[in-house]
Amino acid sequence: MDDVLDSFESHRRELCAYAYRMLGSSFEAEDAVQEAFTRAWRSHGSFEGRSSLRSWLYRITTNVCLDMIKGPQRRARPMDLAPASDAGSPLPAPEPAYAWVEPIPDAMAFGADPADRTAAKDSMRLAFVAAVQHLPARQRAVMIMREVLRFSAAETAEILQLSPASVNSALQRAKAALERIRPSIAEGRTIDDADLKRLVDDYVAAFESYDMRALTALLHRDVALSMPPFPMWIQGPDAVAEFMLGVGGSCRGSRLVPVGANGLPAFGHYRPSGRPGVWRPWSITVLEVDHGRITGLNHFLDTARLFPLFGLPGEHREA
Repeated sequence: MDDVLDSFESHRRELCAYAYRMLGSSFEAEDAVQEAFTRAWRSHGSFEGRSSLRSWLYRITTNVCLDMIKGPQRRARPMDLAPASDAGSPLPAPEPAYAWVEPIPDAMAFGADPADRTAAKDSMRLAFVAAVQHLPARQRAVMIMREVLRFSAAETAEILQLSPASVNSALQRAKAALERIRPSIAEGRTIDDADLKRLVDDYVAAFESYDMRALTALLHRDVALSMPPFPMWIQGPDAVAEFMLGVGGSCRGSRLVPVGANGLPAFGHYRPSGRPGVWRPWSITVLEVDHGRITGLNHFLDTARLFPLFGLPGEHREA
């Protein structure tokens, strides 16, 4: 049976990426794939090769995801739920972890092939993952399989046990729904790798020195700052600077440790602990970039779960 399990493992990353898009949670995606492998292992004796192993595993993973998607509750981003807050507003009460779209480590979602990563990363953007959460579960699966994974209508129909006509109809409804939710969701503007590195390096230098003039020069005019699990967000460079110098002022003196999340620049953000030379976890920060500027500053504060997931230590000490 070791050969069987090894054959499953070769599909783990792509199935995890698929489950993440379906569920909006890296932890639930990991659980879904593990459960799918358990079900596949138990029923492998009845797998007669009428479809490819990959398609069979997608069918099982889809069924697991559909079992996990219950009721009207959907994961979202703060900007999906309410207008922007005033930068000087006190922090509201946090919402439960299950309310929010979470980041996913690149290592869980992408293989080693740079071409595969480039092709997949637009559909791993936080905005895309949040948008598809609006779709009914089966429409969500059809949308991802057809538009992201490029399965044919026939393949998708076989996996979902639908007719090809039903698949095509569901896809059209899903596209129309996404267009209403966020008309620009399909737009993905690339930035040269060298320019992106400079932008990220400049952001780290500006943030760690807490130079708001330098930092705001890197931000798009519509930049959005959010901090799940707090149901609030701030919009615009001036508001970001006001927030960071006011409510967020305790982040002065922070350190940023690079990680990869959702195919985007990201960091483990460590805030001063009060002990000399020691910083404590504060957020996984994911940057969104467009038109050569930073459009999103996403601070995910669930450090107790996220820092171990990203392989980050419980404190940062400088050498």
